[in-house]
Amino acid sequence: MKLRSAALTDIGKVRHENQDSPLCQPALGLFGVADGVGGLPGGAEASTCAVRTLIQAVRAAGNGEPDLHAVMEAANIAVQRLGQLVSPETGIGTTVSCGLFRAGRTRLAHVGDSRAYLLRDGKLSPVTEDHTVEMEARKNNTSGEYLLLHPHSGHTLTRCVGQPTPLDTDLADHALAAGDRWLFATDGVTRMVTDAELAELLGRPGEPAEILQAMIALALEHGGTDNATAVLVIVDEA
Repeated sequence: MKLRSAALTDIGKVRHENQDSPLCQPALGLFGVADGVGGLPGGAEASTCAVRTLIQAVRAAGNGEPDLHAVMEAANIAVQRLGQLVSPETGIGTTVSCGLFRAGRTRLAHVGDSRAYLLRDGKLSPVTEDHTVEMEARKNNTSGEYLLLHPHSGHTLTRCVGQPTPLDTDLADHALAAGDRWLFATDGVTRMVTDAELAELLGRPGEPAEILQAMIALALEHGGTDNATAVLVIVDEA
């Protein structure tokens, strides 16, 4: 199978800094996004550090199969150490959603509320779960009660890369199929563009860069209240 890919990021219409970092390394088969945690300083530094460390860790494995849990731990430690310099009192943090595409499979690693989606046979499916207070409340069947008491905290992260608590990474393994379209996106895209709109955009013909340009343009049209970053991988027949 062959992969076509592209990455695009935009500061949006409200933010004064882009704290997102795209991850698009076709030579390594490594793709994803990172989004610096709002409410903490050093968001841009955190996401950049995480992406840089992921690339270094996967590259260091050479032709071997990297341990994605260990790769994410390396990113976590690197961001923690940077946080001790940037913000000793609070530290820094970032989301990470990424996939390693090799040998007809993709192995996913995910922490935070950036997302990965798969469009297959015209159907869009989320393949990650947000690590937020709202999602935890829903899993515990208390979302209505919680959000009534805490209406502004639903999007608060319960996990991120770079904080001193032990890193809990969601890992998954998926077989690839010709025609698959894998999207990695920060919440500046997923909160602005509905799943139905994402499915329509991802189903369009054209090159990955063209599809992403239309996607980011729609996020901006819908308000552009946050940085918007997306990475698209299209799986073709060999």
